[in-house]
Amino acid sequence: MKSQQHFQAQSGDIILSSAPKTGTTWLKALTFAIVTRHHFDDSTNPLLTTVPHECVPLLEVDAVEDAFHRSPKLPLLATHLPYTSLPNSIMSSHCKIVYICREPKDAFISLWHFICKLAPQEEEHVPLEAALDMFCKGISQYGPYWDHVLGYWKASLECPERVLFLKYEDLKSDTLHYIKTLADFMGCPFSLEEESEGVVQKIMNLCSFETLSNLKVNKTGMHRSTTPLATKNDVYFRKGNVGDWKNHLTDEMVHRVDQITEQKFSGTGLMFLQP
Repeated sequence: MKSQQHFQAQSGDIILSSAPKTGTTWLKALTFAIVTRHHFDDSTNPLLTTVPHECVPLLEVDAVEDAFHRSPKLPLLATHLPYTSLPNSIMSSHCKIVYICREPKDAFISLWHFICKLAPQEEEHVPLEAALDMFCKGISQYGPYWDHVLGYWKASLECPERVLFLKYEDLKSDTLHYIKTLADFMGCPFSLEEESEGVVQKIMNLCSFETLSNLKVNKTGMHRSTTPLATKNDVYFRKGNVGDWKNHLTDEMVHRVDQITEQKFSGTGLMFLQP
């Protein structure tokens, strides 16, 4: 893997890690807005004209191909790699890792919709039942979802000063609190003056699903438009809700996923509250 062989982490790097479709877009937007808040005003923030995925490079693609042109002003890098597959330079450096995960059933539904949207129109979509079977068996580019989550969960317990573990559901329920948590963890806390001036609230509003999904660039733009990986920006924005699995999964499907979740997470201290 190129990222394992060629990527060199810098001590000030902040790695944003996640399994696909678990809050990656939102986490990129929030962390970018927090880290760069002194560089842009309300009308010039790149998030207004650029999809978050172009604001924060993906380690597996962008950081490897353009390794020597990284700005020290932007320490953020994203990855979908499992914890055990991170490049050695990350593991041996002092850079920090922010991980976000999502309740497994919601993570699956979001991923299934995303895959269906990416498929050519002439191709038949993967049936929900078949997709769930692959998800439960761990057939994925990044391995079993539960193992992906557990890898970072255990790392956060062992090194909480280096690995921040977030749940999408918690971020949704108390966004302001977790924006401040992110800022503190990344070493750029909000001053009392910033808080009194509503800076945290402004970042929350800018990065909200409602704001980002309604921007022209995210309705009509393309991510990596000149490459074979070109993707319409609107596929990154569907609902942003918690509990949407209830609209798709049968009782039998729910039982299957919940049973795996209970088996995998039993005794780890990790749990997801059902909406």
